[in-house]
Amino acid sequence: MHSTPAPLTDRFGRRVSYLRISVTDRCDLRCVYCMSEETRFVPRARLLTLEEIACIARCFVELGVERIRVTGGEPLVRRNVVSLLSELSALPGLRELTLTTNATQLHRLAPQLRSAGVQRINISLDSLRPERFRALTRNGRLERVLAGIEAARRAGFRRIKINSVILRNRNHDEVVSLARFALEREMDIAFIEEMPLGSIHEHDRAEAHYPSDAIAADLSRAFTLLPTTERSGGPARYFRVAGFEGRIGFISPHSHNFCDQCNRVRLTATGRLLLCLGHEHSVDLRQVIRAHPIDDTPLKEAIVDAMALKPQGHRFELRGVPVVARHMNSTGG
Repeated sequence: MHSTPAPLTDRFGRRVSYLRISVTDRCDLRCVYCMSEETRFVPRARLLTLEEIACIARCFVELGVERIRVTGGEPLVRRNVVSLLSELSALPGLRELTLTTNATQLHRLAPQLRSAGVQRINISLDSLRPERFRALTRNGRLERVLAGIEAARRAGFRRIKINSVILRNRNHDEVVSLARFALEREMDIAFIEEMPLGSIHEHDRAEAHYPSDAIAADLSRAFTLLPTTERSGGPARYFRVAGFEGRIGFISPHSHNFCDQCNRVRLTATGRLLLCLGHEHSVDLRQVIRAHPIDDTPLKEAIVDAMALKPQGHRFELRGVPVVARHMNSTGG
């Protein structure tokens, strides 16, 4: 006998069990790979309300999603986001609630986030040099981010991971120091190849591309990397490091495509359900939920039907006009 496919199974047989929710496209940093310098944020009236986000998340969990990651922009600039996190963490059937943040607000919010039920936290950190950090973020203060990281460590999250986007001739010479910073604090670190979303002008993406294999070679001169089959639910390939508790991961959309195992979809802050990071295939769930505010059935039907739109993989190109016009802050990390 054949088992009945889960409701959220795409036409390639991949089960969607992971939802990433962006609660805002706004951010207090302006990272050069994430948005253009003249970014205009979405008017607040076009954003999903926190109640709508909670309803959509509940429907996803009832359809079999087991992991939710809350992202942005910077999610912690969204007013009352901690109350949303509390509501999400209480959803029956949800196995894990995680958060991605730039850490600028963690010095004051880390204990509240842990109390709200956030289990794991990912923190963006691309340089340990104050002036370089400011250049990459256009306005960031490294000391504030480092204070946020220490606050997160004290709060007692189950796992903390550093995310570092590596660009050739911008910060590729820091991969060893970034890894050591994380490992000495018993944190994981993931090195990420830049994803070509939206047009930017600060650097040529093809020239700035620094592949994961080059990063791994740099790291191997300082550490012993031990292959492991461990997964976190996302696209990272992990290695254990001799002598340390933390792990080193690589997210490699160009050099080691991970689409064949994709188990996730993204909900943007405006209610678009994105079926793939590298395509514009989407469904407007905001329209559905506002047309049927007290009946979950049309919303669940729209979510299930959307699985047929999920493509086999992305079409990222480092040269020329980006395939996807939206920037990362509009997409959700």
